[in-house]
Amino acid sequence: MRVNVLYFAILKDVFGREQEAVELPAGASVRSLLEKLQGRGAIAGAVWGSLAVAINQEYAGADVVLQDGDEVALLPPVSGGCGA
Repeated sequence: MRVNVLYFAILKDVFGREQEAVELPAGASVRSLLEKLQGRGAIAGAVWGSLAVAINQEYAGADVVLQDGDEVALLPPVSGGCGA
């Protein structure tokens, strides 16, 4: 099956793109996708453990099973803002 992965914040820099299609075996979970991607990108493990994941614009946990054609957004934690 194929899912469309959207990268945000630091992940766009790490993977050098905003999105890509990723092939996974049928029945793969969010966790399986993250494990596959983690091996490709050189970023701190803490970021991977802190990601928010949305499937088709709905937040999802690591054990959710993906479906062919799903849109998976990976949202790392962000910081910053305006101090008073």
